[in-house]
Amino acid sequence: MASFGELLREKRRHAGISQRELAAQASLDFSYISKLENDRIPPPAADTIVGICGVLKIEPAQLLAAAGKLPADVRSSVGSSPGAQAFLQNASKMSLTEPEWKELTFSLRRLRER
Repeated sequence: MASFGELLREKRRHAGISQRELAAQASLDFSYISKLENDRIPPPAADTIVGICGVLKIEPAQLLAAAGKLPADVRSSVGSSPGAQAFLQNASKMSLTEPEWKELTFSLRRLRER
């Protein structure tokens, strides 16, 4: 699996913007983007990652996962729900694969639509 920095560099290049352009549009310092991409510093806070993804016009899930972070709204709702915490703890113990997480998400959507 690619590191956060490697993934950020890949996504930025795919978007066709320079480190300086990304930094300016995300209100960050150019050297900060460089350090992130070279894994010289730990990934930023979730809100900063979401902001970077907004500039890159990509969904933040992949970069957040690479950083081991949760978006603020998810953290807030999970943090305030004992049921959500228990669900995630049980799912974590099962060591689900990425396809299994996707299938679980699909099943939850179907359940909610009923």
